[in-house]
Amino acid sequence: MPEVFDVAIVGYGPTGAGLANLLGQAGLAVAVFEREAAIHPLPRAIHFDGEVMRVFQSMGLKAQVETVSRPGMKGMEFVNASGRTLLVRGGTSLNGPHGCANNHYFHQPDLEAVLRTGAERFASVHVFGRHEVAAIEQEKDAAHLSVRNLADGSRTQFRARYVVGCDGARSLVRRLMGSPMYDLGLHQPWLVFDAILKRAADLPDHTVQYCDPSRPATYCHVLGNRRRWEIMLMPGDDPATIAQPDSVWKLVSRWIGPDDADIERAVVYTFHSVIARGWRRGRMLLAGDAAHQTPPFLGQGLCAGIRDIANLAWKLELVLAGRAADTLLDTYETERAPHVREFIALAVKLGDVIQTTDPAVAAQRDSRFQTGAPKIFEFPAPGLGPGLHTGAGAGTGQPFPQPALADGRLLDAVTGRNFALIARRSLLGELDGPTRARLNRANAVCVDDRSPAIAAWLDSQAAAAALVRPDRYVLGTAGDAPGVARLADRLPHSAAETLAA
Repeated sequence: MPEVFDVAIVGYGPTGAGLANLLGQAGLAVAVFEREAAIHPLPRAIHFDGEVMRVFQSMGLKAQVETVSRPGMKGMEFVNASGRTLLVRGGTSLNGPHGCANNHYFHQPDLEAVLRTGAERFASVHVFGRHEVAAIEQEKDAAHLSVRNLADGSRTQFRARYVVGCDGARSLVRRLMGSPMYDLGLHQPWLVFDAILKRAADLPDHTVQYCDPSRPATYCHVLGNRRRWEIMLMPGDDPATIAQPDSVWKLVSRWIGPDDADIERAVVYTFHSVIARGWRRGRMLLAGDAAHQTPPFLGQGLCAGIRDIANLAWKLELVLAGRAADTLLDTYETERAPHVREFIALAVKLGDVIQTTDPAVAAQRDSRFQTGAPKIFEFPAPGLGPGLHTGAGAGTGQPFPQPALADGRLLDAVTGRNFALIARRSLLGELDGPTRARLNRANAVCVDDRSPAIAAWLDSQAAAAALVRPDRYVLGTAGDAPGVARLADRLPHSAAETLAA
């Protein structure tokens, strides 16, 4: 075991386990501290999107994740009290821009098992179950963690160059950092009820938001015989008793009864919309629910945490390898916070549609959707906030698509977790020596435009080249060789390179 770990991860849920995989792939020495002995056995998150599947692909776990998930076929419908569809979130099992379906449903314990098994591939990843971080102190070269073994009460001191708090909504790391939470205004208790069908039932095969002012509710076809209902608490409901079986069966009696299904879980949650201010304090950082919490109306809670670690992991790798200055880590929050805030804001807006309980207000809402067919919307595509990208052009700060190349491989199988210059074939031959040297120092992979999808994307941007980051977000585009040279100059520099320049 190393004397000083590269990264200590606090919390071993999907965000922490995903980060352990990404850092383990880079050969970094990682310590993971998790207070529980085993995976939480009950369902929690149930949805992730195509970008997140692409991150699982980058971990080398796509095939394994596909065995414990299913692609969403029909998206989500918002239905009013009379049964009329007001709004539809698009969905299809066809491949989207990330080289896979855009929606996937899963059982969280199964997904966590895949991620933890994945982390076991890496001898440099050390997992300490039943270990609770009690204190963290930062010094110039490392953070010191005081960790309590919950099995025997003993304490051990660990050192790590960086600490990432993936320890959830009640994050100890966030409290130690002193990072306040900014409230985006939604705090509403809902009953979450997970059922396992015992026999066939006449239920939708897609997600439905029942925008009924008498009792707003959500139904989800999860995976196999798993189904979920989320039911809003109304004035007069007793949170202490509403999750009891008799109450639950009454609430879902329009759909199923105890002869149809077994209760797996029924619990009252308060849906929050908050985001931390200060995702980094020196050698301490936050990811996932420790940094932000969203209502579930877009199914983006787990997605946001996986996007966090996809953004953070390669930056930690470069900094720890001495290939980038420590200040690169400051771009983590500046890029991710505005991005996740847009998802939360849309979830809150949808919550306003769903959670209307005043019949008059609901009638006004319905009238706004009266004309024509139901409105169809897709997931938002916010760009990154300010950071390591040019900020110029519609595609910059957005994910580059992942098409199949001429040989049938998906793009990321060729580029790996590296920078990539994706360019017209003619332009690649025009690059000068210094530009090629700069790309080589950054281990950038060059890909030409023989794929029609790549050529079409470049056409859409009126560009001849795009420089893509290891997290597959576009750093910038260029129209000629001098433009590529300017992009190459934006690649992270080590301290030695800066001094040489």
